[in-house]
Amino acid sequence: MTGTMKAAVLRTIGTPLKIETLPIPEPGPGEVLIKVHACGVCHSDLHAVEGDWTPLPNLPLIPGHEVVGEVAALGAGVDHLVPGQRIGVPWMYSACGHCEFCLSGMETICTAAEATGYSKPGGYAEYMVADAAFCGRIPDGADAYEIAPILCAGVTTYRGLKRTGARPGQWVTVIGIGGLGHIAVQYARAMGLRVAAVDVSTAKLDHAKTLGAEIVVNAAGVDPGTEIRRLIGGSHAAVVTAVSSRAFEQSVSVLRNGGTVCWIGLPGGKQDDIRMTISGIVNGEMSVRGSNVGTRQDLQEAVDFAARSLARATIKTEPLENVNAIFARMKKGEITGRVVLKLA
Repeated sequence: MTGTMKAAVLRTIGTPLKIETLPIPEPGPGEVLIKVHACGVCHSDLHAVEGDWTPLPNLPLIPGHEVVGEVAALGAGVDHLVPGQRIGVPWMYSACGHCEFCLSGMETICTAAEATGYSKPGGYAEYMVADAAFCGRIPDGADAYEIAPILCAGVTTYRGLKRTGARPGQWVTVIGIGGLGHIAVQYARAMGLRVAAVDVSTAKLDHAKTLGAEIVVNAAGVDPGTEIRRLIGGSHAAVVTAVSSRAFEQSVSVLRNGGTVCWIGLPGGKQDDIRMTISGIVNGEMSVRGSNVGTRQDLQEAVDFAARSLARATIKTEPLENVNAIFARMKKGEITGRVVLKLA
């Protein structure tokens, strides 16, 4: 396909994105060209633009990794997709497929993996190229803008909840009720878990209540560990979706003995180092686990939950031209739910 497209481009770390006109890319072997309909704005995109993580993203960069669109053209060798089919692109652009991690179902930690909107161009554009083998199938009837955040916020929290090992009827504490956390509350409920929500925003905690959280704790006024233990004797599991290092430091304290906390959020920069109490973890036989986005199977499971309305992102759509203003609001914590860029 020939022609030009509009895209938001980062050319220097720490500078605003610029709306540029670029040639529409061509898909190579094993790749697919996607006409982008929607792309969620994730906090990870802001980290990429500000250079918070090592290694830095590849420049020039088109961010965006919560992409929903339709197949516009197929590269050589792609025979499982058809033009016009609706597909989605997550953070995990690709993995090698043959290392010990890929072969054991842990492709999320493949050391040769590529990341959409970080090491590869993403979806803040009218068209993008993706690895056809790692695109998710979007069910007919699913709203493109509502399903877009599921491709990151959804699959990431869903996998994180699974990795806690929590069983139906047990308590899980969701720490941070933002773009990821408000979806985590819903997945937890759909998985049969009872939910406690922790945040420093009254508005976000009120939102958590409407989504099914039975207990809410404002960490700005009380110690969440003390309060959760007082109310329910501690949580069987917890997930941290916040980007504050303090939230990670407090996360073990909300657990009861034998509990597991799964870290999902990524503070980045100087907040990446924290202090924890070793004796509490050892004496209580608690577990701290990391969870990195999700596998292709996790992605399809997460999308299936959302397609059946068991998890739904609270969204607001805005044009691509607003992206820098969206980032500014995100830095101030002024976004409830998720902003999705409307590209088609």
